[in-house]
Amino acid sequence: MPRAAGPHMRTTTWREWFNDLSGPGVLAGLTPRGWFELLRDNRFRVSGRYFPRIASITWSALMQAPASGLEALRYGRAVRAASVPPPLFVLGHWRSGTTLLHDLLAVDDRFASPTLYQVIYPHTFLTTETVASPFLRFFMPKNRPQDNMKLDPSAVWEDEFAMCAWGFVSPYLAWAFPRRAAHYDRFHTFAGATPEEFRRWRESFLGFLRKLTVKHRKPLILKSPTHTARVRLLLELFPDAKFVHIHRNPYDVFRSCRHMYEKAIRSMRLQPTDGIDWDGRIVRLYKEMHAAFFAERGLIPPGRYHEVCYEELEKDPVGQVRRVYESLGLPDFAHAEPRLESYVESIRSYRKNAYAQLPDEWRRRLAVEWRACFEEWGYPV
Repeated sequence: MPRAAGPHMRTTTWREWFNDLSGPGVLAGLTPRGWFELLRDNRFRVSGRYFPRIASITWSALMQAPASGLEALRYGRAVRAASVPPPLFVLGHWRSGTTLLHDLLAVDDRFASPTLYQVIYPHTFLTTETVASPFLRFFMPKNRPQDNMKLDPSAVWEDEFAMCAWGFVSPYLAWAFPRRAAHYDRFHTFAGATPEEFRRWRESFLGFLRKLTVKHRKPLILKSPTHTARVRLLLELFPDAKFVHIHRNPYDVFRSCRHMYEKAIRSMRLQPTDGIDWDGRIVRLYKEMHAAFFAERGLIPPGRYHEVCYEELEKDPVGQVRRVYESLGLPDFAHAEPRLESYVESIRSYRKNAYAQLPDEWRRRLAVEWRACFEEWGYPV
């Protein structure tokens, strides 16, 4: 079920302390072989200061070994035979409102989305989710560090995180191995990826979606900001897929991304992050993502693409979701409307983070470097 949101607060709890210090995070679902391959690929260059996290990932990987073998034996044939219906992809840059839009769409029980548990444990969730979710819930922080949205193993989540433990072809691994950020950043657009890397991503991604199809037996709604720069690749895999893209004021996106990097990355890193120009990385990746998106969105056939403005979604979530249904020809909206209205009411008390005004020099820089997006969506500079 989609997650509800609580009022904004910033009290450090023992769960947050544990996860900042030693939580395995999205690498918890690695198998022993996968963990060794990932370390070997990074030449075992991890920092001793993160030994508690390294030990936690190692322990978790050892626990995954028997379950992953059992799952392969029990479900392997069904997964290989599964046919994935054309998904609905939610596109948009990080901190543009993709989570909100995904949660709103996911209230429709005629569709399914991967849960947080499933993306963390992609190798074993068919076997372990029911039994292990309460254990994960006990150790998990109650809220996301970057925006205080409530965390729960059953919350709908980004499929991209599954690629951190399966295939290792994900830009999110740059958060764990920031010294090789340039290597992992290639997987935003795959422009610099090798044929072997693309093959691994394709097989891992489709393998994960087949497992979700075996689990849920419903069409999937998938959300990962990384997909925004992969429209052509997604259409090659799913020619009949549908897409909904959400945009937000670029100034707000930049401030929110800054906060996300500050709060979220510390629970994943295995190498020091000092000396890395995170602000410059935000600027560069935003430009690269939207350059690819603007170049490829014209490939989407008419009737399979819809654009949402975050500011309008905040004002009228039910009305904006209704427009998504009508524009994309989704099933009867009346079926989902009561659930949607109930969910909107449940998150009414949520308060967004408040950020300081951007300095003039940053406003000028973004107005120049992100000019195409300001002009495309009519945001003032």
